[in-house]
Amino acid sequence: MSEPGTRRAAVTGIGVVAPNGASTETFWKSTREGISALDRITRDGCEHLPLRVAGQVRDFDPSAAIEERFLVQTDRFTHFAMAAADLALDDAGLHRTDTDEAPFSVGVVTAAGSGGGEFGQRELQQLWGKGSRFVGPYQSIAWFYAASTGQISIRRGFKGPCSVVAADEAGGLDALAHAARAVHRGTDVIVAGATEAPIAPYSVVCQLGYPELSTADDPACAYRPFTSAASGFVPAEGGAMVVVEAEHTARERGARVRAHLAGHAATFTGASRWEESREGLAQAVRGALAEARCAPEEIDVVFADALGVPEADRAEALAIADALGAHGTRVPVTAPKTGIGRAYCAAPLTDAATAVLSMEHGLIPPTPNVFDICHDLDLVTGRARTAEVRTALLLSRGLMGSNSALVLRHAATDASS
Repeated sequence: MSEPGTRRAAVTGIGVVAPNGASTETFWKSTREGISALDRITRDGCEHLPLRVAGQVRDFDPSAAIEERFLVQTDRFTHFAMAAADLALDDAGLHRTDTDEAPFSVGVVTAAGSGGGEFGQRELQQLWGKGSRFVGPYQSIAWFYAASTGQISIRRGFKGPCSVVAADEAGGLDALAHAARAVHRGTDVIVAGATEAPIAPYSVVCQLGYPELSTADDPACAYRPFTSAASGFVPAEGGAMVVVEAEHTARERGARVRAHLAGHAATFTGASRWEESREGLAQAVRGALAEARCAPEEIDVVFADALGVPEADRAEALAIADALGAHGTRVPVTAPKTGIGRAYCAAPLTDAATAVLSMEHGLIPPTPNVFDICHDLDLVTGRARTAEVRTALLLSRGLMGSNSALVLRHAATDASS
């Protein structure tokens, strides 16, 4: 058995529930074809609000995936998380009998930005409409950021290290880093990821204070980063979970090692200080590359944060050039999230899932709805680009100032994580 600290963290399973597909297969098919799932918001109670467009998960029946006793005590964002965790564990070939034998060897880490707003709103309406005796007991836990971590671990009987990352939108990448470090320290398996469900009236009202939020009416024009028409981001629900596993244990049980979490770094530059995010994001990239022992020219694709705010887009383009040098203007850059929306902490998780699938299929998916690029980037638009993808760089920034970068390497070529 490998000693703690020398263990490599491998991705062995992926589960996605997103606006463009409630399974990993449908998600990838839509993503590689550049299909946009953005549309007018149809959620009850949102009709009069100025946010018009979002990425909604429509083909998802939680009762078909989750037992009733868990459904009644959890919010929609946790329904997504439990369903995606099941998909990831099945994909990794880790069945209940496997994990039941060693429950302390499996942990859970998630990130969350909005919590259980839909559940919380319903209970508050009960409080003010009928009285405190009509508020259910699960209100105390269903809204909480840690609810998904807790419910996944309880439902599956996982007793290893469990945690939740509260680090702004960039927390999605930070959760993967926490998972990798738990594996390095000796845990065999971590179920890691993020899901969000911010499309409910209470949650939407909370978001309206963000100046970066797009209030455009046309789904085709609402979220167009790196263009002169950029007017903010479109929120989304859904997300992804992945199984992060010690490589040697995965290989011992005959599992497929799909990628390695090779390097990560994070910085902080302050809320909405987008010009300063250039330096912070570049520093995070340098740190991730150093931990991965990866030269800038080894990066085959960059999955951009792609906020859709002119100052932030410019800062990101410059940060890529600062950190990668001349390679920064040549490396393919993509932002598939423009087709599904920016799901806060979950956005970098769908990027991570896409990156692994890109490596396996030799395709860089396009950036939907984006054509007239006004920054010095080789942004992939229109259709997917055939490419040998061995190493991917993922970028994420939060509205409150967090910056994060993660390096993923294809399992067949990585010899340095």
